[in-house]
Amino acid sequence: MNWFEKLNEYFPVQEMKSKKHMEMLLKEKSDVYHKDESNDHVLMYAEFETFIFIDYLYVAAATRGQGLGHKLIEKLKEKNKPIILEVEPVDYEETDTEKRLRFYQREGFVHAQSIGYNRRSLATNEETPLEILYWTPEDQDEESIYKQMKKMYEDIHTYKDEEIYGKSYQPVDEVLTYDDERDSDDIFDALKEKENV
Repeated sequence: MNWFEKLNEYFPVQEMKSKKHMEMLLKEKSDVYHKDESNDHVLMYAEFETFIFIDYLYVAAATRGQGLGHKLIEKLKEKNKPIILEVEPVDYEETDTEKRLRFYQREGFVHAQSIGYNRRSLATNEETPLEILYWTPEDQDEESIYKQMKKMYEDIHTYKDEEIYGKSYQPVDEVLTYDDERDSDDIFDALKEKENV
């Protein structure tokens, strides 16, 4: 399987960019968008001046639990910039969502509870609510994470969207919201509750 097939098999269709989109990013935004791959992993990420966004991280089932994901995250942490990523809300019917969350929790990521993120998938035309996780080398507030997410959304997610998909993604202000009073439970609390059952 090539790198795109691995990602496509692992991630839900509504979260996947097309192969054309990713190839265009790798070619036309090669100063920002990167692919790190081996037989056992695929890591797609965007590195901006002030932060890193993990677009996709896949580790082959046969090598999970052997520290490869940890090494990849450590390599990014060495750049000494905040690291941001999107995750699906916990779905106990789909164990991968829980495993992914536990992995990021172990790596020191926190849930940006004041950031709302809901975009319509061009593939399924369905609303896809996601949560934002982040890690920072020094305390950074969620408002700055929100501003960085907006930049990433406009530079990466919606890059040439009309040309690639024949239609545009929603504008950033429809998709991302910031509200420090937002009524949102910490996504990691759900994992703790499950442990206590």
